[in-house]
Amino acid sequence: MDFVNYLYIAIRVALDAGKSIMDIYTDPHADFGIERKADNSPLTRADRAANRLIMEALPVTPFPILSEEGKHAPYEERKKWTTLWVVDPLDGTKEFIKRNGEFTVNIALVHEGTPVLGVIYVPVRKELYFAADAVGAYKLENVDCYCQPSMDEMKSKAVRLPLAKGHQGVVVVASRSHQSEETTYYIETLRKKGQPVTLISSGSSLKICLVAEGTADIYPRFAPTMEWDTAAGHAIAKAAGCGVFHIDEKTPLTYNKADLLNPWFVVKHES
Repeated sequence: MDFVNYLYIAIRVALDAGKSIMDIYTDPHADFGIERKADNSPLTRADRAANRLIMEALPVTPFPILSEEGKHAPYEERKKWTTLWVVDPLDGTKEFIKRNGEFTVNIALVHEGTPVLGVIYVPVRKELYFAADAVGAYKLENVDCYCQPSMDEMKSKAVRLPLAKGHQGVVVVASRSHQSEETTYYIETLRKKGQPVTLISSGSSLKICLVAEGTADIYPRFAPTMEWDTAAGHAIAKAAGCGVFHIDEKTPLTYNKADLLNPWFVVKHES
């Protein structure tokens, strides 16, 4: 099945969701309305606003939606979904609250357990990453919901990923908010192999994007993530020639599982 026609829909929805987030983020008098979910992670007015918009827009397509902030259908129902949207309306809520700009809108289309289309929008930077299996992976700068370029215009203005490597040695990207002892050990193991290793930190799904674009070489994640945290980035990384693997660095992550918690994983270029 060709899913490319749904890419433009996902892009438009992501840009509109980005605006709803920025309306709250840039309002000097706005109350973020921070609450705590059952797992103690934060939830803000911006999460809810973006989710509401996405849940209203994506039903123009024939596919069900699995959103972090939506109602999660039981697996007995979900396992019948051959194709579904996997959405994080505001990935990096902690970064949003910190006002460091490192938060994103993540929208992925998953078919038979594999992400086939992904959109990640960075509202503060007005950067858009998008990919589909039949299209490739791209990065477009200076774009927001007020722009109305066609799909062809976006591809003509965007840069194809990955970019040419502009660094020496191995660049590892790690979580700004969720560093772990296992990650530190993994990085030290790379250093013992003899190449210089540089560590950079980032929030949200931007870490996967940095590997997809070639700014970083590896993103090891030895801490909890959910399917909606990675599905869009997985699609983009895959289309840019990267793999998103279990820690055996061979077995790809799969989606719409009974347990929506991801195993530990590594994102890296396959070549």
